[in-house]
Amino acid sequence: MTTRGIFAGIALAAMTGCAQPAQLSVDGAWVRLAAVPRNPAAAYFTIHGGATDATLINVTTDVAIRAEMHESMSAGGMASMKPIARVVIPAKTDVVFAPGGRHVMLFNMNPGITPGDRRITFTFSFADGTRILQNATIVGAGDTLGK
Repeated sequence: MTTRGIFAGIALAAMTGCAQPAQLSVDGAWVRLAAVPRNPAAAYFTIHGGATDATLINVTTDVAIRAEMHESMSAGGMASMKPIARVVIPAKTDVVFAPGGRHVMLFNMNPGITPGDRRITFTFSFADGTRILQNATIVGAGDTLGK
């Protein structure tokens, strides 16, 4: 190995060691509107854990009167869901809110919200006081993001 190669290897190792730690973030947010007007819509997204564990305690938007975190489950052939008060986000781990699992129910949404390019903003609140704002794409009932 040449002297140049040795220095290049040392420089690469030094830059890798200085990499920034993962930062708590949210992306991929989308909302599926209800098939029946006045029924709740559902929101889905992915939370990326930061350098330390975090705890999600609330998700809100100004286009719904109330938002609740829920988890879907099935037992004995029956599907149900239950509210959840908090969700632990382990460090450097992704936690997905997706159809058939964790999601946010949006009650009494503004009736002017329609599928398409329109976006709404969510506020994700964590137990340590961190707040993250994230836009969400709106899709119609029965659709998924990208359809």
